Amino acid sequence: MGRNGSIKRGAAAAAPPSFTVNPADYRLMEEVGYGAHAVVYRALFLPRNQTVAVKCLDLDQLNNNIDEVQREAQIMSLIDHPNVIRAYCSFVVEHSLWVIMPFMTEGSCLHLMKIAYPEGFEEPVIASILKETLKALEYLHRQGQIHRDIKAGNILIDSAGVVKLGDFGVSACMFDRGDRQRSRNTFVGTPCWMAPEVLQPGTGYNFKADIWSFGITALELAHGHAPFSKYPPMKVLLMTLQNAPPGLDYDRDRRFSKHLKRWLRCAW
Repeated sequence: MGRNGSIKRGAAAAAPPSFTVNPADYRLMEEVGYGAHAVVYRALFLPRNQTVAVKCLDLDQLNNNIDEVQREAQIMSLIDHPNVIRAYCSFVVEHSLWVIMPFMTEGSCLHLMKIAYPEGFEEPVIASILKETLKALEYLHRQGQIHRDIKAGNILIDSAGVVKLGDFGVSACMFDRGDRQRSRNTFVGTPCWMAPEVLQPGTGYNFKADIWSFGITALELAHGHAPFSKYPPMKVLLMTLQNAPPGLDYDRDRRFSKHLKRWLRCAW
């Protein structure tokens, strides 16, 4: 594969019958993840003694980005694909938006690499993770969505080994304007995984930016870290714009097949 509705303060999103929008029904446990404006907790849904994840977004910090908050909650509540994290329900608690989601027991691929696979996964594991992630990405693109932050930290695994793509904090709808504009212009995402067109202001980009990030994620899974990850963000930006696309080295990466190396060359 080459690179060729809203939620308001004081209102709750409609919840499936199996989950409530009453914060007293959820007991927050330990913190399991965080971002610039959100914290994710393991939590207990008390009526059924069921473990869930609760993503708490700080609405005060996001006053200038309330559209992004609304978009994330809306997207996640409408998701219907086995490889994409969906929201069971969402509601406002004081100054936070709580998004109730499945709890992915094994955590992210990044977490697994940090604790057990610092040099990256073996090729069969990489292939399995990428296959399931690509199913999720293909679904989102069919729905008119650009994820914009594909990386190992956003690929989650549950106790049964099911791979799911999550975190729509910076996702974008390609069809969210009256003229159904098919490209975006905002600078969002994580620098090491960002496509050149995303890094160039005013050029615009579309779903192909996710394909670039998908290729970078493949290298991250292979090496345990993303290309250029040791450099500061501005250096990463310049290297992405000026250097040839990264790839697997035929000598250094002998443990990987020629098929994976060829596939990565085609991804650009």
